[in-house]
Amino acid sequence: MLQQFCLWEWLAVGIVIATVFTDCLAQNDDDCKLARAGPPATIVPIDEESRNGTILVDSMLIKGTAGGTDPTIELSLKDNIDYWVILDPISQRLYLNSTGRLLDRDPPMSIQSIVVQVQCINKKVGTVIYHEVRIVVRDRNDNSPRFQKQRYYVAVNELTPVGTTIFTGFSGNNGAMDIDDGPNGQIEYVIQYNPNDPTSNRTFDIPLTLSGAVVLRERLNYEEKTRYFVIVQANDRAQNLNERRTSTTTLTVDVLDGDDLGPMFLPCVLVNNTRDCRPLTYQASLPEFTDPTRVNPINITPPIEAIDQDKNIQPPSDRPRILYSILLGTPEDYPQYFCMNLTTAVLSLLKPINRDLHQKFDLVIKAEQDNGHPLPAFANLHIEVLDENNQKPYFTESLYEGFILESSPVGTTISDNQNLTSPLQIIALDNDVEETKDPQLHLFLNDYNTFFTVTQTGITRYLTLLQPVDRELQQLYTFSMTASDGVQESMAVMVKILVIDANDNSPTFSNISYNVKIYTDMRPGESVIKISAIDADQGPNGQIIYEILAGDQGDFIINEQTGLITITPGAVLSVGKSYALTVKASDNAPPAQRRSSVTTVYTEVLPPNNQSPPRFPQLMYSLEISEAMRIGAVLLNLQATDREGDLIRYLIQNGDPQHVFNLSETSGLLALGKPLDRESTDRYILIVTASDGRPDGTSTATVNVVVTDVNDNGPVFDPFLPKNLSVQEEEVNAFVGQVRATDPDAAVNGQVHYSLVNFNNIFRITSNGSIYTAVKLNRETRDYYELTVKATDGAVDPRHSALTLAIKVLDIDDNSPMFTNASYTVCVPENLPPGTVFLRIEAKDIDLGSNVTYRIRTQEALPFFSLNKFTGELSLLKSLDYESFSGTEATFTFLVEAFDRGGTMPPGLATVTVRVKDMNDYSPVFSNALYRGMVAPDAIKGTVITTVSAEDQDPPGTPASRVRYKVDVIQFPYSASIFDVEENSGRVVTRVNLNEEPSTIFKLVVIAYDDGDPVKFNTTTVEIAVLQPSVIPRFTQDEYRPPPVSEGAPKGTLIAAVTAAALNQTIVYSIVSGNEDDVFAINNRTGVIFIKKPLDYESVKSYELRVQADSLQVVQSNLRVPSKSNTAKVFIEVQDENDHAPVFTKKLYIGGVSEDAKMFSSVMKVKADDRDTGNYSAMQYRLIIPPIKDGKEGFVIEPYEGLIKTAMLFKNMRRSYFKFQVIATDNYGKGLSSKSEVLVSVVNQLDMQVIVSNVPPTLVEQNKDQLIGILERYVQDQIPGATVVVESIGARRFGDGFSEEDYSKSDLMVYAIDPQTNRAIMRNELFKFLDGKLLDINKEFQPYLGQGGRILEIRTPDVVANVKKQAQAVGYTEGALLALAVIIILCCMPAILIVMVSYRQFKE
Repeated sequence: MLQQFCLWEWLAVGIVIATVFTDCLAQNDDDCKLARAGPPATIVPIDEESRNGTILVDSMLIKGTAGGTDPTIELSLKDNIDYWVILDPISQRLYLNSTGRLLDRDPPMSIQSIVVQVQCINKKVGTVIYHEVRIVVRDRNDNSPRFQKQRYYVAVNELTPVGTTIFTGFSGNNGAMDIDDGPNGQIEYVIQYNPNDPTSNRTFDIPLTLSGAVVLRERLNYEEKTRYFVIVQANDRAQNLNERRTSTTTLTVDVLDGDDLGPMFLPCVLVNNTRDCRPLTYQASLPEFTDPTRVNPINITPPIEAIDQDKNIQPPSDRPRILYSILLGTPEDYPQYFCMNLTTAVLSLLKPINRDLHQKFDLVIKAEQDNGHPLPAFANLHIEVLDENNQKPYFTESLYEGFILESSPVGTTISDNQNLTSPLQIIALDNDVEETKDPQLHLFLNDYNTFFTVTQTGITRYLTLLQPVDRELQQLYTFSMTASDGVQESMAVMVKILVIDANDNSPTFSNISYNVKIYTDMRPGESVIKISAIDADQGPNGQIIYEILAGDQGDFIINEQTGLITITPGAVLSVGKSYALTVKASDNAPPAQRRSSVTTVYTEVLPPNNQSPPRFPQLMYSLEISEAMRIGAVLLNLQATDREGDLIRYLIQNGDPQHVFNLSETSGLLALGKPLDRESTDRYILIVTASDGRPDGTSTATVNVVVTDVNDNGPVFDPFLPKNLSVQEEEVNAFVGQVRATDPDAAVNGQVHYSLVNFNNIFRITSNGSIYTAVKLNRETRDYYELTVKATDGAVDPRHSALTLAIKVLDIDDNSPMFTNASYTVCVPENLPPGTVFLRIEAKDIDLGSNVTYRIRTQEALPFFSLNKFTGELSLLKSLDYESFSGTEATFTFLVEAFDRGGTMPPGLATVTVRVKDMNDYSPVFSNALYRGMVAPDAIKGTVITTVSAEDQDPPGTPASRVRYKVDVIQFPYSASIFDVEENSGRVVTRVNLNEEPSTIFKLVVIAYDDGDPVKFNTTTVEIAVLQPSVIPRFTQDEYRPPPVSEGAPKGTLIAAVTAAALNQTIVYSIVSGNEDDVFAINNRTGVIFIKKPLDYESVKSYELRVQADSLQVVQSNLRVPSKSNTAKVFIEVQDENDHAPVFTKKLYIGGVSEDAKMFSSVMKVKADDRDTGNYSAMQYRLIIPPIKDGKEGFVIEPYEGLIKTAMLFKNMRRSYFKFQVIATDNYGKGLSSKSEVLVSVVNQLDMQVIVSNVPPTLVEQNKDQLIGILERYVQDQIPGATVVVESIGARRFGDGFSEEDYSKSDLMVYAIDPQTNRAIMRNELFKFLDGKLLDINKEFQPYLGQGGRILEIRTPDVVANVKKQAQAVGYTEGALLALAVIIILCCMPAILIVMVSYRQFKE
């Protein structure tokens, strides 16, 4: 029992010892293990730019003791790259080590995570365990977004629909970049208000802020605004709104002109504050019965022209043409008379018009675009049919001067000269009548029509005398004359007829007889009496000669000039003796025409008497004075004599009751006392007395005073004629009224002429004061005129007066109603109920009393729309359905018309365009409810994962049918931060470079929305699986560079083989980029790349393919998983082959060679090009020349330069030419060949011209090709295909014999070859071609010759000019030699004859 007890006791002790040992071993085995549950790696986050010493891990929670006296474990760091982490082994705490540096997650450091290994060594057991610590560096928002460009630009057509995305330039790497990570690096775009362009932020929008796509929100109008400056702000998406950073850029949006406006007629006068033109009426007139060939094309004022209001449609080839037509007109048979050219608007007359049938035509002209644009323009055309006799008559002279002898009998023709040798010819013509025919005009004399008349027939008319004229009464007749054809009246011409004096008046004594008393004590020479006679004739006919015929008994003599009778020396006077003197007064006319009269002077001799009365020198005085004579002027000296020397007193006894004259009582001077007025009194007969104070001491004399006229009165209008007149509009030559003015002055001073002060182009006035319209009046333009008529007398310094007439224009119905707009455009939402009023149109008729009503002209629009005929309101008859339209635009375009009820004019027209607005009936629908995709864990930003697709059943092309995509950032925000969907394509892509755990599945909600009104949308879900790296193939090389492949390689030729591998996966290969033309193919199982289409080195010299390898499992899922490792580049170089023949630059080379050219002179250079490269494009040239006499080659060519040179001399071969071929062979003469023709003509300076310019020769040489090209173009205008060749370029030669040179100017010697004749163009012809266009040539030379550079002259070459000069110098010598030779021959002829005769006699 004891042994058993001991046994059990030792057994128990053993068990206890084993248990303790086991516990110790177990405790030592747990050291270095983590004292926590969960994943083995320790993952901790830390903010970038954290300060040095920041605690990364407070405790690693590793079992065991690293410090103290008996440590069980030993801790250290491994893989601590750049020593970013510090370990405290005792506390197992990890710290950040950033001394002297900054932990920056952003580039260029890009420290996104720090991975270190904490090594734990179990000191008891000796085992080693590694604990991974992954420190994730969290991003701070310390960087602002930065745009990649300073400015962005886009051009948008103004017709772009609202809702269209007009700019996607911020997508990809083109927009703003933020190097921060996560939301801090995600960019949102918004449009900011621009104070300098306030409308930009409402015109454009960015609805999807993450994509930055700019969408049009308001309709554009190029005519109102052509450029927008949109300020776009980019901000990151930091969670704290106050920490978000921003930057801005400017997007310049240029609006392109679209075809949204129709044509407009010119000239366009805009309605106030609108872009609409006022209604336009063109005018034309045609004479009746006119043959169309005489008037076509019809002259229209202003010319009909319409332009497209969209003036800047690009490219210009897209701009529509304007088509013209006559839409309608009155009378309705207008198509029989007129037609209009569709493109030029030229109006033509088809047949003559009878004015009895049609007096006018009113047409509506339509202008429309040739592209079917629904907005035509309309204008009126008024055509007036003129009476056949519609031209004014006219006189061939503006002034006629005639002469008539005053003694001429009635019927005498007025002469055109004072000698009265030829009649005065008056010619009046009318353009309506041929000049060789009598125009049958009626000529009116506007004055003196009782004295003169004009013959009424014939082209040439004559003035004849109706009643005798008396020069002594009126010497000059001045009047105006007009010609009328019954409709039109000519301008008045002046006629002046001068009356030539005839000796038709005898001298007349004032008394039949005179009684005089003389005294015996009178001395010889003392005056007895002075008698005078008056002759009204002029000149010699009025000069009087006096003589005593009988009764003088030798005691008296008379002065033949003055008529003074005096006592002769030696006369014996006896008391009581009496005499009867017969005195004769004769004029000084030719003896045959001379006239005379006699009087008797009875003389009684008395004894000496100191009481005789005073005596006047003559008993009759005649005096003419102007009525403008100043007061106080001395008119006449009436001094009498008294034999006794008594004091004489003078007095006006009779004939001056108004005391107009003053007679000095003592001196006898007659003076003017009061103003004269010829119009009141034109003659005075004054009885003047001289008295010595005795009762019988008085004698008398008579003074005849004639008052002559001055122009002291102006014309006076008749106040009883009406001043308020009226005339109907639209009539030419309509009578308006008449004025009459009189002038009391005499002769021309009293002749009245009428003229218009204003509106001369609208009214006209005849010589008798009748007023007519000169043009058609338009009451709607002006209904009232204040016409001023001026009456002017015919004086040299005329007087005039004016009268203002009020003329009212009476209305007729001559205007169609005109709409306020030529076209109306309105947008009507679909599905509006019937009866909805959507537009009000308005038209106005400017005629008085018009009553405008409206109706729809286009029949097709009547089922849909109603137009209130009184108010102009347009309303719906039925609801409109946008989807029922088959075209690209849902529009109705129709014509409306406005007409005047009771009027006769055609209606006014306007275009109404109703655009039906789509109201978005359908939402987008995805093709799948769930989409799946795969992605590599390290996929780069922009990797395509899958594609979603949705369709919208709204009409195609409308905003409501356009589907776009975006990510729903609400449901799965993290997925939305790393994945994105392209707005237009629906491709799901990575937003950032991925670093995700394999086998993770992300869900992403994608929204499909349209641009309709309202916006409708739908959603779908995309599941994205992150693949294990092991199933993603990896290529053996990142790049493959196979040997170059010949461009002639056949299809199927192997290029290269690529290889990729993955664990337990079947690989499928594909070409993903660089093969857009499908030139190459790849075997999807072997990776062998081969040629699929022919290569062409000249088109593409190299290719860069990108191939991708995917596992079969992924491919069978209809997916691709691009990653960094499963793509590779293949660089393929194409090797050139000689597959292109050379091509000459010209089919025919034309040149010339001077006949004095030396051997191997350069003629021209030919050139051939080859698209191949290397030796395959290296040319070798050779010539094929037909045989030339003497076996000469004629020309040679430098084989590798193509320079043709002479191989013979061409002296005396001018006007010859050579034609041969040039061959070009590539590969230095071993390859392909082609040929061209060469023409060389032999010339000399007789074929050349020298072009002298004021620039140095070096400048001409530099620009030779351009200058010759210009000259050649002008020569080719005359001779097609001609070639201009340069002979030489040098300094200008001048002076005697052209021996001096001026290097500041240049001589360019040229000639031209005619390809038709193969010879040079004659020098004179070349001169005419160029000299006649010298001004135009200088303009084109200007860019090459510089400022002020020009051609000075075109002259003949030096040699030709010198030869001409020498020929002129020797001309006289040659003539003398020729004459001498002729003389010698003539002298030798007799000697030769003598020799011949002698020789014959000798023979006989």
